[in-house]
Amino acid sequence: MELGLDDKVALVTGSWRGTGAGIATVLAEEGATVLVHGLEAGQADPTVAAIGARGGRALAVHGDIRTDDGAAELRASVAAVADRVDIVVNNYGAADGTTWEQATGPSWHASYDTNVVSAMRMVDAFVEPMRSRGWGRIVFVATVGATRPGERNPEYYAAKGALPAITVSLARHLAGTGITVNCVSPGLIATPAVIERFTEQARRRGLDTDWASVERHVLESVMPNHTGRVAFPDDIGRFVAMVVSQPSWHLNGAHLRIDGGAADAVT
Repeated sequence: MELGLDDKVALVTGSWRGTGAGIATVLAEEGATVLVHGLEAGQADPTVAAIGARGGRALAVHGDIRTDDGAAELRASVAAVADRVDIVVNNYGAADGTTWEQATGPSWHASYDTNVVSAMRMVDAFVEPMRSRGWGRIVFVATVGATRPGERNPEYYAAKGALPAITVSLARHLAGTGITVNCVSPGLIATPAVIERFTEQARRRGLDTDWASVERHVLESVMPNHTGRVAFPDDIGRFVAMVVSQPSWHLNGAHLRIDGGAADAVT
């Protein structure tokens, strides 16, 4: 199926590594010009080079979107290399937080700023030009914890849990503009950092450290799902590419879980 992304410019926040890099890589493979975002200048360069080596079009942009000044820096960085942004994937976030006993007012505010306000800065920066062109895609990347929060890191799960509600509200606000707004909630993702963490955990416990064995341990003891596999960043990227595609024009205001059934939820 043709996704219709050949002439689109996509900004993926936090795409210098991990899940964001996977999303950026797939969007480039599908023909989009991808703006690979890092918080600092130079941070995105290795991912840009890797995408280019695979034949994709990618450009590095930077700005610490956790602050208003940093968001303005990113906007200027984007303007220096691209004449527009058609797709914004608000992937950047951090699984910050403490415990219920340790959480404080500042820790709640910090997590919300990182995981929610940073995304809204991107909406504020790029939604009006999308509206004027009559086409756009906005995606918020939440987590399985938006539906099935854990006991620890309550600040993080509360912040990510706000994104589906924001998605519905923003989709209503932008009705009839040609812009769709959706939320994607992955489960556990086999990023290099996650693989390293669980491989080291297996090593300390005297378990086999090949990925098949580590993956089986993770699914049995950490986050089981119905597919019996842990998704890689490229798997999430392919799902996001479908969400932002031309054929998905009627998909709007949705909260879409890609967690292998880990959430075990009806809605």
